[in-house]
Amino acid sequence: VQLQAFGGGLVQAGGSLRLSCAASGSSFDIYVMGWHRQAPGKQRELVARIARSGATYSADFAKGRFTIARDDALNMVYLQMDSLKPEDTAVYYCASGSSYPHEYWGRGTLVTVSS
Repeated sequence: VQLQAFGGGLVQAGGSLRLSCAASGSSFDIYVMGWHRQAPGKQRELVARIARSGATYSADFAKGRFTIARDDALNMVYLQMDSLKPEDTAVYYCASGSSYPHEYWGRGTLVTVSS
């Protein structure tokens, strides 16, 4: 499975960004797709994940601000991030797998939120 994420960038606090991830490979291995992030000096953490069934899970910090969605016809997963805060600054990684924890990882895309 190959995963390519894009859409990161610099945004002011309170702003929005939409991350996209294109997946290629076995449909079996993209059953559960998701986004993780790693801030400087911190461990990587799950942001949100979505199964092919549509079932989602979001970390507490993401609830109410971030929305995960997928388009299986295009093999894409998205992360709409609203009301961004400086503490959301991190490298965001797209991931997938036949289940969770994820097995496959893409290269990250940097999100920087200025205050």
